[in-house]
Amino acid sequence: MNRKTLVLAAAMGLLAPVLAACGDTESGSGDGDAIVVGTTDRFTASEEEGLAPLDPAWAYDVGTWNILRQTVQTLMVQPRGDGEPVPDAAESCGFTDAGNERYSCTLRDGLQFADGDPITAADVKYSIDRALSLKGDSGVFALLSTVDTVETQGDREVIFHLKAADATFPYKLSTPVAGIVNKDDYAQDKLREGFEVDGSGPYTMESEVKGGALVRATFTKNPSYKGALQVNNDKVELVAYDNADLMGEALESGDIDVMTRSMSPEQIQKLANATDGDIELVESPGLEIRYLAFNTKAEPVKDKAVRQAMAQLINRDELVAKVYGSQAEPLFSLVPAGVTGHSNAFFNKYGDANVVKARELLEDAGVDTPVKLTLHYTTDHYGPATKTEFEQLSKQLNDSGLFRTDIEGTSWDKFRKAGQDGKYDVYGMGWFPDFPDADNFLSPFLAEDNFLNSPYVNKAVRKDLIPQSRRQADRLNASKSFTEIQDIVADDVPVLPLWQGKQYLAARDDITGTAYALNSSSTLQLWELGRGVSG
Repeated sequence: MNRKTLVLAAAMGLLAPVLAACGDTESGSGDGDAIVVGTTDRFTASEEEGLAPLDPAWAYDVGTWNILRQTVQTLMVQPRGDGEPVPDAAESCGFTDAGNERYSCTLRDGLQFADGDPITAADVKYSIDRALSLKGDSGVFALLSTVDTVETQGDREVIFHLKAADATFPYKLSTPVAGIVNKDDYAQDKLREGFEVDGSGPYTMESEVKGGALVRATFTKNPSYKGALQVNNDKVELVAYDNADLMGEALESGDIDVMTRSMSPEQIQKLANATDGDIELVESPGLEIRYLAFNTKAEPVKDKAVRQAMAQLINRDELVAKVYGSQAEPLFSLVPAGVTGHSNAFFNKYGDANVVKARELLEDAGVDTPVKLTLHYTTDHYGPATKTEFEQLSKQLNDSGLFRTDIEGTSWDKFRKAGQDGKYDVYGMGWFPDFPDADNFLSPFLAEDNFLNSPYVNKAVRKDLIPQSRRQADRLNASKSFTEIQDIVADDVPVLPLWQGKQYLAARDDITGTAYALNSSSTLQLWELGRGVSG
């Protein structure tokens, strides 16, 4: 059959897919033949990155979360096609007060871990309390920062008493940091090191480790799973490749059935233009964003005029066109287009790229030029085009005559911690949302215990605007607070948004369920995959 690009309708508009992959109407019953999925995500256990990459109390990147979502069950889960979370380990959940400060869940009857141990409300309380008390260096615990106390009533009811109103709390209970773990496997006072994972999710997992890295994860359908997800296969293998070219070769040769993030722009373009063959390209809207992060206490960028000048100089349209083409869109706020509360705050303040205006900003602040900076990026986490992207950014800044920049690439296992430790003045990061709400594109960067460990503090944002937005159960009513926050960010520039990306997955045409295998938040939903009849 012909190769074709399959486009899903805008996820945040909650519309149905307009096209599905060949055979997607089939159930994909799961015949025992493992579906093999390739990824370029790296899973390492190092001193720099942390020795417990798969502990729910530490893990906080899209790759490790995609492993945990298959194996460690949460009270709530994101439904297929996005939308508000639905009960998973829970039978029902909801706020029990008018102020969104008391949230109660009732567990499903007969819930158990994959090893047969029963799951009670006490296990949920243990898991949440553990994540909060361990305070992993990754900062993931901050997702649960509004939890004051966790109460249990009997074996099946869990009650969360919150410090303040938090309408986003159901979403937070769908993230891996809120995963339910067994105290026999996860000690209360320390993280679980290595690559073993145990839970009550749709799969159990076996790890193949070489040289301190997870190279293959085998997910086997968990017969004890009770939850909202329909598992359409018996086994999936996730294989980590060193680069996108090797992953692409494996798909073409039939060594893998599916390839996911991150494909190169060239691979995507080639598949999109192909008119024959047995490989499908699935394109869907995405909420992935890329941005520059600043250590606002570092001398070269301490003066916000320097950061404002960079915001005034960077030409996002040119950057996207030269590096990503139609696979990304310029972004002028931390909150991407398609999410309630989005505004083009940076464009409203700076307009088009303008050297004259940038020079005026620096001159008015008494900043000597050219400003010397190193732009840091990671070589192996956000895809093969990252280096080219930073070459273009550096060129744009240098061509203005106002900056003299160079670039430096570092592997993710060292890069992530160096950024958190303040060793970089300016560095490139990506964000894949924990859940599709504007709060999750703002609080992780601006709240206390933010995951960047940024020294930037704005009291109005932390004390007033974020709490105000969380009191609004109707997220449209939170838009005013979100707009004010985005305007403050555009003025202070603690971070500088660059672009918003689409999501891509490629699969052999006998694989079903590909339309839902990757959602807008880059969550890999392996349970959707099955085998059907080729084209």
